[in-house]
Amino acid sequence: MILRSLSSPGLAAVLALLALVGGVRLGAAESHAAPAAHAAPVPTPAAEHTAPAPAVEKAGHTSKPADVSHAAPAKPTPKAAPPAKQATAPTKKSAPAASAHGAKPAHADTVSPHAVATETVAPTEEIQSLLKLGTTLTDRANYESAEIAYYQVLNHPYAAPADTKNALFGLARMQRKQGSLTKAVAIYERYLKDFPGDERTPDALLDLGRTLRALGVYKGAITRFYSVINSTLKLPGEGFEHYQVLTKTAQFEIAETHFQAGDFAEAAKFYTRLRLLDLAPSDRARAHFKAAYSLRLKGDLENAVSTLRAYIDQSPDDENVPEARYLLAVALRELKRPEEAFAATLELLRTEQTRVARDPKRWAYWQRRTGNQLANDFFESGNTLNAQSIYQGLVALSPEPNWRIPLTYQIGLCYERLGNTDRARASYQSIVDGLGATPPTELAELARMAAWRINHLSWRDGVSQQVSQLFETTTGQTPPADAKSPDPKSPSAKSAAAPAPKNTDAVPPPATPTPKPVPAPPTATAAAAAGKKTASTP
Repeated sequence: MILRSLSSPGLAAVLALLALVGGVRLGAAESHAAPAAHAAPVPTPAAEHTAPAPAVEKAGHTSKPADVSHAAPAKPTPKAAPPAKQATAPTKKSAPAASAHGAKPAHADTVSPHAVATETVAPTEEIQSLLKLGTTLTDRANYESAEIAYYQVLNHPYAAPADTKNALFGLARMQRKQGSLTKAVAIYERYLKDFPGDERTPDALLDLGRTLRALGVYKGAITRFYSVINSTLKLPGEGFEHYQVLTKTAQFEIAETHFQAGDFAEAAKFYTRLRLLDLAPSDRARAHFKAAYSLRLKGDLENAVSTLRAYIDQSPDDENVPEARYLLAVALRELKRPEEAFAATLELLRTEQTRVARDPKRWAYWQRRTGNQLANDFFESGNTLNAQSIYQGLVALSPEPNWRIPLTYQIGLCYERLGNTDRARASYQSIVDGLGATPPTELAELARMAAWRINHLSWRDGVSQQVSQLFETTTGQTPPADAKSPDPKSPSAKSAAAPAPKNTDAVPPPATPTPKPVPAPPTATAAAAAGKKTASTP
């Protein structure tokens, strides 16, 4: 009776407090309050006229007058008040409404609707409050209390079928959000069993398919997605636009399920078909990109390259363009087309700032990953000029020392390999000067290697001068140019990397580092972008 006496906002507050405390069953309180509500039925006007006053007095309750202060107040009417008082004095608590207004049936009409409204509206408000409470608690990750709220609706004696459906959907969403996918599957299955042919059946099948795919049940998920398409054909035409969106979404989910299952041939086929549908520009661009990505993973590099180029030309502002340029450069590299791969990489690094500004983190990640990977590949394969150009383009992407210093070291290696010792020495010296005497721990090894390279270049210059002097004194001729600047790939250049004699001024360390490319450590931005799974990442 306390719950029934509260207003709607007060009832919602009490329900929220009880649900947060946990374990409180509102249904139990309602079951105790229900008999009292039905103990005093609302009399009809005919019954009020036919029930004689002496019959009420014979009920055996004449020893104490009834308290009429709790009865519904009646509007004062002249000359009719004395009969009303005489009729209500000896009645029991459930009778005042009938006796006090027996002379005026019009006053009974003002009481009965209020009583009926109390009986019918209050449970509806309670159910809606519980549903809203369950949604709010789910969003706050308070899953235990949300589950209690939803089960209160499912067990409520006055819950309508629509309330039960909403409670099942909310409960399944809550289970999916907290990771209880098996329970979510069971709830969706119950919904489909209890409400076959319902207008929300396609939505339930779509969510069920996604849940099964998350569990790794790919065949079952594909079956449910096909059921979405079939179920929309059997439903009425009022929600045609919604069902049309569900059908297209189901086709996307079928292609994505094939992709996640590793069946890239089927995924490419379905994504290609999706491009023929009447889709929004963003959806068509996404299907185009995923079709190219599927061809790349399938191993069909030629078709992948042509599809990627078409996608970049047709959707230059799509969010997946940076990754598409990376895939294009890598595919061209695998096809033994280095110059085209080099051009694709430079095009990615030189992308207009207006496009980069739309999603700087995504662009920065794919620019760094593409440039670093392709530059290292070119360096290791001996294509030093292309490697140097890419490294120089990468330096301009960020002023962070953790990013620039490893690239500067790589540029110095390129200059050294090309025989430009002065610029190589300048690159190494900038690292030593920039880090100082106490470099950071993560860059201390690079500082040591740069200092060693400087000493090594000085030693090479000294050896070259000694060779030149010896050649002139013995032959009287000027030594050839390659004697002064030996080819880095020649055996003499490799032997020059050995420790210098003890009587030289610049003695390199005992261990000779091999001039291999040092990949730049990922920055916080790149690491965050690498850990974030987009809709396009498999």
